[in-house]
Amino acid sequence: MEYYNYIKSLHLIFVITWFAGLFYIPRLFVYQIESFHKPSPDKEILGEQLKLMTKRLWYIITWPSAILATLFAIWLLILMPAWLDESWMHVKLGFVVLLIIYHLKTHQYFKQLQVDDVRKTSSYMRLWNEGATFILFAVVFLVILKSSFDWIFGIVGIFALGVLIMLGFKVYKRIRAKNPNA
Repeated sequence: MEYYNYIKSLHLIFVITWFAGLFYIPRLFVYQIESFHKPSPDKEILGEQLKLMTKRLWYIITWPSAILATLFAIWLLILMPAWLDESWMHVKLGFVVLLIIYHLKTHQYFKQLQVDDVRKTSSYMRLWNEGATFILFAVVFLVILKSSFDWIFGIVGIFALGVLIMLGFKVYKRIRAKNPNA
């Protein structure tokens, strides 16, 4: 147990870098999709540069961080198996499953865009970008508050966050309609 805090620290570091990748890559997808609709040679130049950036982010930062965060989490559960008896941990693991599904779906979008298979709009990717935000908020509040977590407050909080994000999205969309360079 003397190394517990080291394992926990490494877990948190890789969770943070995993989320950093998950926050940034949909933003790169937005730029990739928008560059796809530009005239030549901008389309080709921007497209190739953005493909390279997403490839490096995805394979050098995001995937390794996801794997290491998961391995250190398993190690923590081995050190503290009593956590598996806690209801907050069951809910947290449910959110981790959602995060992994989100990650895998993002990987699918990554693979499509790497071969110029544009199936989604940049607006869709802007909304997709918020998926990781919801999971992060839920997990952080759940882990910090644990058994004192008030479920009604939590549900209302997540709903309020969703409303605020959607309002922000609509305001930004109006701003971009008036000024495409905003």
